[in-house]
Amino acid sequence: MPFKKVDSNVLDSILQTMVDTVGNSKNEIFHIGEQCRQDYVSLSTELKEIKTTVLKVIDQGDKLEINARFARKRLSEVSRHFNQFNEEQVREAYEKAHSLQVDLQMNRQMEKQLRARRDDLERRLHGLEETIDRAEQLSSQISVVLNYLTSDLRMVGEALADAKRKQEFGLKIIEAQEEERKKLSREIHDGPAQMLANVMMRSDLIDRVFRERSVEEGLKEVKDLKRMVRNALYEVRRIIYDLRPMALDDLGLVPTLRKYLQTIEEYNNTVRITFTNLGEEKRLPSKMEVALFRLIQESVQNALKHAQPNTIHIKMESLKDRVTVVVKDDGVGFDSSAKKEGSFGLIGMGERVELLEGNLSIDSNIGAGTVIIIQVPIKVSTAATM
Repeated sequence: MPFKKVDSNVLDSILQTMVDTVGNSKNEIFHIGEQCRQDYVSLSTELKEIKTTVLKVIDQGDKLEINARFARKRLSEVSRHFNQFNEEQVREAYEKAHSLQVDLQMNRQMEKQLRARRDDLERRLHGLEETIDRAEQLSSQISVVLNYLTSDLRMVGEALADAKRKQEFGLKIIEAQEEERKKLSREIHDGPAQMLANVMMRSDLIDRVFRERSVEEGLKEVKDLKRMVRNALYEVRRIIYDLRPMALDDLGLVPTLRKYLQTIEEYNNTVRITFTNLGEEKRLPSKMEVALFRLIQESVQNALKHAQPNTIHIKMESLKDRVTVVVKDDGVGFDSSAKKEGSFGLIGMGERVELLEGNLSIDSNIGAGTVIIIQVPIKVSTAATM
């Protein structure tokens, strides 16, 4: 079949049109999501106020019910003993009972209206939540397509030998990047950002407490505020650590792994994680330390996510010319001979090991746990320039 030459300018024009269209769609979805978030905040504030008002109206209604009951009882007494009361007392008893009954009816009507508005707001907030989630999903998917159009699509044929597998892998990398960005955005929004917003609200509360109550209560609120600030600082440091542990550059691979695995064990208190370092505890080339850290991190996270283990053992041995890492868990395991759909985490590990010119082996059987062995050579020339 003869190869037809295609005008690259035409392809570039088509591709640029696609990029512009996808980019505009992403912007529109972003604006829709932002508008929904603003509406969500506004409706949440209104819902909070209405709930507070409903409680007040109910309390007022209960008090009116009691007063109306006493007024009706008083009117009944006056009616039974009409001759014992003068005209002014009879009129006063009747007007009071009538007024309280009218107030009670108005209170019940207001309560009914407020409850209806509250239920309507809750339904609208639920709908906005679904719209916001859908907008985030669409934005993430469009970002994947946009990144693919602007970069990987032009280079995939030249850069990757196995076209189909590499294209899927490249797309999954972009999806993973977008998921990480989305996760980071949510962590910052739900963690430090929310905490700082609470700090602002608590600072206003402290101001009112000092002015309207006592110094002791104000100092108690200040202590709570300090605790919230410490928690926010902890969350920020945790997020930074997940992005790239600074100790990796300062202390090296082994101390950073010990700290990381200890932290992971604390977060997953049902799993015991052990780390053993054999041989000399020495610094490795920076790129190798980062790669090995990410490989061990991915292995441990895969075990925690999929294997349901009781224990995870990590052993690392550093020799003169190579580093060997063994990650072993006693989880549910899997059939390593069967190709699993979506197993791009393992493919990514294989790609990373290949870049280091090392070897990766995975031995797993259903019900027998998993053993991952990573061997990476230490190049003399690279080590010399470390």
